[in-house]
Amino acid sequence: MKIQVVFYSMYGHIHRMAKAVVEGASTVDGAEASLWRVLELVPEDQLVASGAKAAQSAFSQVPVIAPQQLAEADAIIFGTPTRFGNMAAQMRNFLDQTGQLWLEGSLVGKVGSVFTSTATQHGGQESTILSFHTTLLHQGMIIVGLPYSEQRQMTMSEISGGSPYGASTIAGPDGSRMPSDNELAMARFQGQHVAQIAAALARGRSLSS
Repeated sequence: MKIQVVFYSMYGHIHRMAKAVVEGASTVDGAEASLWRVLELVPEDQLVASGAKAAQSAFSQVPVIAPQQLAEADAIIFGTPTRFGNMAAQMRNFLDQTGQLWLEGSLVGKVGSVFTSTATQHGGQESTILSFHTTLLHQGMIIVGLPYSEQRQMTMSEISGGSPYGASTIAGPDGSRMPSDNELAMARFQGQHVAQIAAALARGRSLSS
């Protein structure tokens, strides 16, 4: 059973969350979780000037995924930072290349899930994930979020991301805040939860075939 974690990260916040998602998915028997990134679109000089180039060196060896590779997975967990309440352009560009998969119905019945990051506590975490779900529904995917059985999302003792829609982190206006232990734990839970559901669906299909 293949679980793909596909992300875009500019300064490393989503990359850290993505690694935690892979860790969680890998705890499920039979799950083969892999980490992938989508192509950067920002010009090189702007990446250098903003400091993003240096930050991205930490995950520059993560392989870039091609749209057609999504068809190989049983479940796909997407990670994107928020851009004004929506997914980043890099992720949108990638998804806009999946028209052939849609035409062929290649993603129908696969599990899909989303996690995100924002600069502020109310910076569009929920709207980003919910608007991302629209694409997954058009592809016929089965959407999985972060159920309240993961009670870390209800913490009141610290500032933390996380909602029933998916794991999330708060980077801060200057990007200096990295994912907290609580946020990373939710990301691991989401990875495990998605893998468990994908495994259950796979068992059901094998019994009915």
